[in-house]
Amino acid sequence: MTSVVFTNARLINPETGTDSLGWLHAENGRIVAIGDGDAPATSGDVIDCNGKCLAPGIVDIGVKVCEPGERHKESYKSAGLAAAAGGVTTIVTRPDTLPAVDTPETLEFATRRAQADAPVNVLPMAALTKGREGREMTEIGFLQDAGAVAFTDCDHVITNTKVFSRALTYAKSCGALVIAHPQEPGLSKGAAATSGKFAALRGLPAVSPMAERMGLDRDIALLEMTGAAYHADQITTARALPALERAKRNGLDITAGTSIHHLTLNELDVADYRTFFKVKPPLRSEDDRQAVIEAVRTGLIDIISSMHTPQDEESKRLPFEEAASGAVALETFLPAALRLFHAGQLDLPTLFRAMALNPAKRLGLDSGRLAQGAPADLVLFDPDVPFVLDRFALKSKSQNTPFDGQRMQGKVLATYVAGKDVYRRT
Repeated sequence: MTSVVFTNARLINPETGTDSLGWLHAENGRIVAIGDGDAPATSGDVIDCNGKCLAPGIVDIGVKVCEPGERHKESYKSAGLAAAAGGVTTIVTRPDTLPAVDTPETLEFATRRAQADAPVNVLPMAALTKGREGREMTEIGFLQDAGAVAFTDCDHVITNTKVFSRALTYAKSCGALVIAHPQEPGLSKGAAATSGKFAALRGLPAVSPMAERMGLDRDIALLEMTGAAYHADQITTARALPALERAKRNGLDITAGTSIHHLTLNELDVADYRTFFKVKPPLRSEDDRQAVIEAVRTGLIDIISSMHTPQDEESKRLPFEEAASGAVALETFLPAALRLFHAGQLDLPTLFRAMALNPAKRLGLDSGRLAQGAPADLVLFDPDVPFVLDRFALKSKSQNTPFDGQRMQGKVLATYVAGKDVYRRT
C-alpha cells in the first residue's frame, strides 16, 4: 500500500471554488481525505508543500502528438515529459496524424505507444470521417470499443452537411462526444490573420470573426436536429458568444473551449510577421480576447486547452502567409494561464475549473477534482516565482512557442499521477 500526505498546502479546489490552506492524503493512487488543521499520521511519505499551491492535474483536450508519421516533431515520450513538466496529468490526443487515427488498428498502435512511453495519462480521440476528408464517417462504435474518448476532424471542417448530420446522429446513438472546429471554411481558407486595421496595414490575408459565428450557427442547427453531444474546440470571438449562450439556454448538449493563446495574446503580438504567433484560428483583437476571458469567468466557455501543435523549424521559418499554424504549449500552459490570475481577471479555482474539472466532466472522467475517491493526479506549483522562458529548455521536440524570451510568473514544482511523482523540479 502506497500512502502520501501533502501538508501545509494551499489547496485549489475547482469543485467548491475554494483556495485555502490544508492537507491532502492519498493512498493507492486515490485521494482518501482532505482537511485543515493537523494532518493525519502515515507510514508513507509526507510532503511539506510550504504553503505552495496543490491543485488537480490539468486535463488537456486537443494535444497533437505526431505519432504516427511525424515523430521528429513530437513523440509520446517527449509530449509526456513536457506534459508532466507543465502540470498536465492527462493529455487527450488529436487524430490529425499521418495517417489519421481513423481505424481501430491505428488507434491501438497509438495507445500502445502512449502506454509504453508517456509518464502521464493519455486518452486518444479518433477521426469523425475517414482520412478527415469529410466524405464518409468512421466506424464510431468500433473506435469507441478500441478506446476513443471523442471524435473530431480537428481543423478540417466537414462541409457536406448531410455527412455531418449523419455522423452526429450515429454518434448520438453510441453516446459519443463530437468535437468540432467552428469556422466557415470558405471565408477562412488561406487566412493568416483576423480582418481589421492591423491585418490591412500588414497586408495579410484575413478572415472576419463572423466566420466563427457562421460555423457555430450551422453546428448548433444540426445539434437541434440530432441531439448529439457536441464540444466546440475553440471559441475565440465575441461574435460567437451570443449563439453559444442561446444554445446552452435552449438545453442543447453543447460545451465550448478556447485556447490559452487566445486568452493571453492578441493580433498585435504578431508584430513584424513573427510566425511563432501564427495559430489557428488566427489571434484576435483585444476586445475579443477580453470577451472570451469574461466568458470563461462566467462559465459560458467551459474549457481552456493548450491546443499543443508542434511544428518544426522548417515549417515556421517561412513568410508569415506560408508558415505552418500552431504552437507548443504543454509546458507553457500553466504559467500563461497564471497571467490571467496575476492580472486579477480569473482566480485560481476558476482557472482549474476550466483546465481540469470541466474537461474531465465532459469526457466522463473522475479526475480534475480534489475530493475523496478521486485519482491522486495533482500538480504542486508556485504561482509567484518569476522567470524568462527559454524555448530551447522545453522538453518538446519542437520549440515553436510564442512565449520565447518573455517574462512569465509561476512554475510547476512537482506533478503526480496516481500519487506517484512523474516530474519534480530540480
